[in-house]
Amino acid sequence: MESRVKFLGHALHQQLIPFPLGLLVTAVLFDVLYLLTDSRELATAAYWMIAAGVVAGVAAVIPGTLDWLAIPPDTRAKFVGLVHGWGNILVLVLFAISWMIRRGDETSPEGLAIALAVAGATVSGLTAWLGGELIDRLGVGIDNGAHLDSPNSLSGRPAAEGASHSRTT
Repeated sequence: MESRVKFLGHALHQQLIPFPLGLLVTAVLFDVLYLLTDSRELATAAYWMIAAGVVAGVAAVIPGTLDWLAIPPDTRAKFVGLVHGWGNILVLVLFAISWMIRRGDETSPEGLAIALAVAGATVSGLTAWLGGELIDRLGVGIDNGAHLDSPNSLSGRPAAEGASHSRTT
């Protein structure tokens, strides 16, 4: 099922999700390092990474939702996409609350703020796996007719073009 929201010929949601995932997971790593070293700079970096990660996550929700709406009803993909989407909303809420708790004292976060971030990162591991399931197993966001010799996405030609060409190895 081809993505409905594209940028430069590729699914926009898939282009956006590395940002919140990377920022939020790295924030948790900085929190752990803060706990080990008591480095206030690491705590401050985690604070700002969470802020940026939540904003980036909200940006990824829009194209993801539009793609999910295009999935046919009563399919496994529709259900997996629903769990993936709501799971990611939970991730954003957990990190947003963690960020709000940190406000006013970004240099030494409370244990609850760190615990919420760890919980968010844990849930994001599950939702990232579900996202992979949607793409790799269920074909969501994959161009119709995609194959190993598809033309460049910027060519304006459909992925299926050239499908009759095969290679033997």
